[in-house]
Amino acid sequence: MASERSDSIGGGEGADTTALALKILVAGGFGVGKTTLVGAVSEIRPLRTEEQLSQAGQSVDDTGGVAQKTTTTVAMDFGRITIRSGLSLYLFGTPGQDRFWFLWDELSQGALGAVVLADTRRLEDCFPAVDYFEHRRIPFVVAVNCFAGARNYGAHEVSRALDLDRGTPVVLCDARDRDSGKEVLIRLVEYAGRVHTARLLDSVG
Repeated sequence: MASERSDSIGGGEGADTTALALKILVAGGFGVGKTTLVGAVSEIRPLRTEEQLSQAGQSVDDTGGVAQKTTTTVAMDFGRITIRSGLSLYLFGTPGQDRFWFLWDELSQGALGAVVLADTRRLEDCFPAVDYFEHRRIPFVVAVNCFAGARNYGAHEVSRALDLDRGTPVVLCDARDRDSGKEVLIRLVEYAGRVHTARLLDSVG
């Protein structure tokens, strides 16, 4: 769990002297809406590392189903959201293409959990992210980004199609909507908290 602690200067008696930052990853396939989600919920202007899609990348970037996409993340997206005084979430959007996955190990260090964005038109694209977090025992939720014109599936159907471990939350969302994105993050923080607490209790026992 990533944390950042700082001492207050000049604070009165009882002042909050500790700031805690929780690190959250936003992952998923190419063009699924990771940059959009980070930008929608971030309270600061998000840091983006997007580049124009080039003709040279056409042979390796599958734009089927997202033909209107003109840019791609080549390093990460970064945003921040304050939950309450002294508690913030730092959001790191991962690149979606295979050739940038070497960055995932660096980004995942110290992460509380992850959001795996899914598009039901290209559901297979989120399998690598699901496998990645399952193998590293990083708690995650699957957030189905409900694109216009896509067939609607229930959470149970998506969970079964992805063969998720029992208890892994699946939520429906609109990555463009701030409130919808916040609900996804709330579900993740709650779920990750339960998972980490259970592991701590197991280790003590």
